[in-house]
Amino acid sequence: MKVFGIGDAVGGVFDMYFKEGRPYKNYNLDKQGEGQFWAAAVNEKRKDDPEANSCKRMPFWVPTGDTPKEPLAVSPKILAEYAYDELPVPSTEITMAPEGTTKVNLPTWVWLDKAKFKKVSVTASIPGSGLSATATAEPMSLSIKPGTADAETYPASGECPIEDGKIGEPRAKGTPADTLPPCGVQYLRSSGDDSYNLQATVTWKISWTSTNGEGGDLPEGEFGADQPVAVEEIQSVNR
Repeated sequence: MKVFGIGDAVGGVFDMYFKEGRPYKNYNLDKQGEGQFWAAAVNEKRKDDPEANSCKRMPFWVPTGDTPKEPLAVSPKILAEYAYDELPVPSTEITMAPEGTTKVNLPTWVWLDKAKFKKVSVTASIPGSGLSATATAEPMSLSIKPGTADAETYPASGECPIEDGKIGEPRAKGTPADTLPPCGVQYLRSSGDDSYNLQATVTWKISWTSTNGEGGDLPEGEFGADQPVAVEEIQSVNR
């Protein structure tokens, strides 16, 4: 007498499902290169989430390049969101002139390194599936907050747009001290023994494309950094 256990029952179900044509025959070996089986997987970073094991479906066949109709399957947009998280956006490190310490009522020029602040892209894919999505970030503008109400920004909105592939403009040697910059700040009061905390934030437009023709926009990204600015009074001596 042969004893059958739970393993035999499970094995029988898998044989019917993958080998005996209900719905697959011989694991679809005759379709090698035309697609692959998709199965549920748990994100190790979220394995304790209640929804981590939501997908109860048996492995299913998907032709190469097709998007699975399973609602919980990874879609091109989800791949794009994965790529979004990996975008190598540079730190928002502005250049100033004068640098570090400036003077009351002296226009201070602000700009970003053109070589660093350009389009960046990352592609995420599912190996062997033919599906991939690319997220692209493009810098759009620089927002300046001087760190005090006793200041003026250029332009007045504090939003420096990208023009000709650059944000702001380096102050050229020999430029008159009172020349107003296209992007910058002018402090109206000394910071004393302290400094003002200038905040610079770059807004990035994020878009995505995929191998199946889907695409669109993702939420804009804002990445910023603070920079201390010491502001001194201009001293003069009358004789």
